[in-house]
Amino acid sequence: MASLVARKSRHVNNPWGGFFFVLPSILAMAIFVYGMIIWTVNVSLGKKTNAYTTAKGYVGLKNYRDLFADTEFTHAFGNLLKFTGVFMVGTLVVGLIMALLLEKGIRGEGFFRSIYLYPMAISFIAMGTSWRWLMDSTKGDQATGLNKLFHMGHLDFLQSNWYSSDSGAMFAMALPAIWQMSGYIMALFLAGFRGIPDEIREAARVDGASEFQIYKSVLFPQLRPTFLTVLIILGHISMKIFDLIYGIASKSYITKVLAIYMWQVIFDFQNFAKGAAIAMFIFVLIAIVVIPYLIYVVKTEENK
Repeated sequence: MASLVARKSRHVNNPWGGFFFVLPSILAMAIFVYGMIIWTVNVSLGKKTNAYTTAKGYVGLKNYRDLFADTEFTHAFGNLLKFTGVFMVGTLVVGLIMALLLEKGIRGEGFFRSIYLYPMAISFIAMGTSWRWLMDSTKGDQATGLNKLFHMGHLDFLQSNWYSSDSGAMFAMALPAIWQMSGYIMALFLAGFRGIPDEIREAARVDGASEFQIYKSVLFPQLRPTFLTVLIILGHISMKIFDLIYGIASKSYITKVLAIYMWQVIFDFQNFAKGAAIAMFIFVLIAIVVIPYLIYVVKTEENK
């Protein structure tokens, strides 16, 4: 009996067992994540500027420098920044408002929570196809989608060119993204509110704090980690946005962002080196957003 226990103990304490258990995941990450990143960097530094070239060797950072001399790239980057700003602010505000409404424990909370979260079940490309019809720019008697509703309600002044407008295209693109992601952000904030002990609120009320003061000085400071998580999630989603905008406006110049321009450069123009440089630029943007958050999380866990 003692020998059996000893053999089991040696088996449990064997570190190689755990290593071989996670080895397939390590290999998959090494090949399909880090391996692909290294390969993309290699292509972005090379001379493969079209599908037929046989030129070999490297040109250093020339492909990256050329990006900033490309007016179409800077236009797509500017559109991405506009989309990111509107999307993040809009989703944050709408999600927080919905969380505040449900946080009070209204009747039918489960039903409303499901309704708010439902858009998350729809893919971006499917939603983009639907919103392409909703945001049709036709006005007057021939209008469809939202413009049709405004016309029927005698609110013609609200009719818009939507994504066909030079000035408002990216604001229109952010609307369906806000609609889809607000429920998810609501769930994060609601979980944050529910994680704050009721004793803290009661203590603030005993001290004479109003409801506004409780939220401003007690609850919202407790939600700082949630706010940070929300900003990181929304930031990295917006930086790599592709399918939603492609589903609505395809490759229209007015609404073009970096991911769509990268698609064009690689598959339409077959300039693989330039496309790889755009891909790495997007990767760096996402890394700038995500890595500080990961460092913050690690330090927070170490200090607990």
